[in-house]
Amino acid sequence: IHCRLCVSELVRLIVNCYEPLYKLDLSWPRNPELFIGEVFGVALDQFAGVVYVAQRGDNVPKVLLFTTDGDFLMPWNTTTLEMPHGIFLADAASSNPTVWITDVGNGPYGHCIKQYSPSGKLLQVLGTPGKAGSGLNPLQFDQPAEIFVHSSGEMYIVDGDGGMNNRLIKLSKEQEVLWIHGEKGQGLAQFYIPHSVTVDNAQRVWVADRGNKRIQVFNSITGEWLGTWGSCFTEDAPYSVRLTPDKKYFVVVQLNTNQISLLDAPPVGLIGQCRVVSVIQLADDVKPHLVDLDLKTGALYVAEIGAQQAQKFTPFSLRGGFL
Repeated sequence: IHCRLCVSELVRLIVNCYEPLYKLDLSWPRNPELFIGEVFGVALDQFAGVVYVAQRGDNVPKVLLFTTDGDFLMPWNTTTLEMPHGIFLADAASSNPTVWITDVGNGPYGHCIKQYSPSGKLLQVLGTPGKAGSGLNPLQFDQPAEIFVHSSGEMYIVDGDGGMNNRLIKLSKEQEVLWIHGEKGQGLAQFYIPHSVTVDNAQRVWVADRGNKRIQVFNSITGEWLGTWGSCFTEDAPYSVRLTPDKKYFVVVQLNTNQISLLDAPPVGLIGQCRVVSVIQLADDVKPHLVDLDLKTGALYVAEIGAQQAQKFTPFSLRGGFL
């Protein structure tokens, strides 16, 4: 039986301790049986109304396209993806949006980051395909976890997902290294499995430092360490970090406890202590991995490895509007 048939057991909104901010959209997608692999990532083109879902598995399309209303559009037929991990939609507001995917495979196309057209045409590759490494010239990666491409064209990369590297790299639009934090450890600006990265409007970079069960924050211009959030993640590590469109909350995924938490986002300056304001509690073994948000509607899309599906959550209208 497909997981979707058990949807009443897949999600429970915690209302006794936290105010619910999201509700499950049972109508999305209309054809959940199309998810035939492990769903690892999801990315939104809110201007075109397209949802990109990355999945793994033998003889399965690695990327599926749906509308934000739930209709299936098309699969990608590319053979240049081995094991997609993170997926990011860049330049959504332009006439030429592109899709960036980190590939953690060990074959001839793995250990690199790829840029595709919306239809799945490979445009360029960052890194050395098929060769894991730590080099910066030329660039090498080892199981790169995620990329965030700023509207300026600058790139923020967390590398890697359990490989030899534990680093955060900022690249210029011309793909030159601007700064890097690349030391494994538990200290300040050190990482153990940096898994997700996002940039806010206050020139701060937020990194889900999974292995250390914390989020670390850096100045996006200088790379200076600004602070750490750890008290919210004593039970399970943060796997994904994204901002809601109103910039009020961070959406943080915790895979092993099957939770999606919303944390207060500090507007400027010191980050202070983390504070959870709402939690979506999923059923056991759903294993949410990475998320993305529709910046027009606030809808939240979740890639779920255990349930082998992506799901959509829509915001409640609270006190005059969530967004």
